[in-house]
Amino acid sequence: MIQIRYLQEADRPFWFRLDRHLPEEAFARKVRDREGYVLLENGQPAGLLRWNFFWDHIPFCSLLFVEEPLRGRGCGGALMGRWESDMAARGLRVLMTSTQADESAQHFYRRLGYRDAGCLLFPVRSLRQPAELFLMKELAPPGERQTDEGERGAIPWQSSTTSL
Repeated sequence: MIQIRYLQEADRPFWFRLDRHLPEEAFARKVRDREGYVLLENGQPAGLLRWNFFWDHIPFCSLLFVEEPLRGRGCGGALMGRWESDMAARGLRVLMTSTQADESAQHFYRRLGYRDAGCLLFPVRSLRQPAELFLMKELAPPGERQTDEGERGAIPWQSSTTSL
């Protein structure tokens, strides 16, 4: 059984096994501010989603990871759906994410209705990597059906714990 819940302090070892970019001192804030989710399979952590605000007001999914055995089973979409639902409940209507141009995740995000919004090139030697693609999605107002590409209808991720 798959469940999604907010990040908890007890998730620290699992989280840092997968997330090598979040500074240790930022973890407690992510727990406190509910800026992270953990996907559980049969009670064991198997995926995560981390987010923050871009320009201090646009929710930005900065990391999505699902363990290999669960990929292709809808778990990434479920994590994104839960996050989208929580953002909509807060009255936030525009969401962002990004992925490197050489990663296949861009196709996943487009299937979910995210649209290309530009890219960032890194001319600084210490940050050199392929172009970072930015994608955005505008959520439908409450009670309205999502009608853009990747339409999924009503978002079913309303509870504080989601099961698939």
